[in-house]
Amino acid sequence: MGKTLKTTCKMCRREGVSLCGKEKCALKRRAYPPGVHGPAQAMKKPRLSSYGLQLREKQKAKRLYNVMERQFSRYFEMASQKKGNTADFLIQVLERRLDNVVYRLGIGKTRRQARQMVNHCFVTVNGESVNIPSFSVKVGDVIGIKENKKTKGLLTGMSERLKSVDAPRWLSLDSAIISGKVTSLPEGEDLKTVFDPTLIVEFYSR
Repeated sequence: MGKTLKTTCKMCRREGVSLCGKEKCALKRRAYPPGVHGPAQAMKKPRLSSYGLQLREKQKAKRLYNVMERQFSRYFEMASQKKGNTADFLIQVLERRLDNVVYRLGIGKTRRQARQMVNHCFVTVNGESVNIPSFSVKVGDVIGIKENKKTKGLLTGMSERLKSVDAPRWLSLDSAIISGKVTSLPEGEDLKTVFDPTLIVEFYSR
């Protein structure tokens, strides 16, 4: 299975927005693209064509959700087959990934940590173990943590930490048992993100 090997903060600096979810993202200290020319690159930012702008937005989305090209193309196909706003449907498809839901609930501090927790069989959906990060949750699904994993160091003090988490409106969180439920599909304010999905639609519609 393909995976991205690039340092996450290098991708943040390349795209100009924080994609890693880390409090100490390198973008805050070095707000210019990576490379030998350092801050001088920020002063000579090239003017992108319409294609270049569309490509950059697609790359932001892929890197934010840690998705490879072929899988991202499939997500767009799924979104484009529905009647309505393809841009909104695309974000819904990405947001419903299991690793993203674990992150949105605050169980994983970053999407990459959430992905690792899913891969290592920490996470259950409706009581059944699921180790596929791209698993698509649906309304009514209950996401939890295996009982025998709750004593692991990664989850020490998790219940207390989750009390301060503000989960999105389409998810409900029970911090006491480290569990969440999908109550609806993301919509409205929940669809706001760091990339412009309309440019991604334009990219694939060329």
